[in-house]
Amino acid sequence: MSRVQLALRVSDLNASVAFYSKLFGTEPAKLRDGYANFAIAEPPLKLVLLEGAAGEATRMDHLGVEVETTEAVHAATARLGEAGLTTDVENDATCCYALQDKVWVHGPGQEPWEVYVVKADADSLAKQQGSTCCTGLASADTGSKEPVAAGGCC
Repeated sequence: MSRVQLALRVSDLNASVAFYSKLFGTEPAKLRDGYANFAIAEPPLKLVLLEGAAGEATRMDHLGVEVETTEAVHAATARLGEAGLTTDVENDATCCYALQDKVWVHGPGQEPWEVYVVKADADSLAKQQGSTCCTGLASADTGSKEPVAAGGCC
């Protein structure tokens, strides 16, 4: 079986393990001093966490999981909310040349994750006004929608 691997350098390994256990509904396959990895069956993913410098934020634009239906986005929204995570829902968001429904959550290093479905093609790369597309949210606590990193998701 093939799967994508993501390696993230995180400042708080324990908080990151707790977040990703909730996000993916599974515990790490391997947990060592300064290291954890998750062998996630659905979606197929090998997520590697490497402990970095204390207090240093994880630096990413954003990460995402594409699902097949809007119902799957709604199910993820419900599951993540029930796990105690703050969610930000966007329906019919035009972003990255696609019309999408999505939900955003943030890890302990403020790395934004989206669970999304592509509903149709769109003619615009640019995000809609009020959409967090291609930037994530700067802070789930403040409600700020400033980009967390330069660049984009597309």
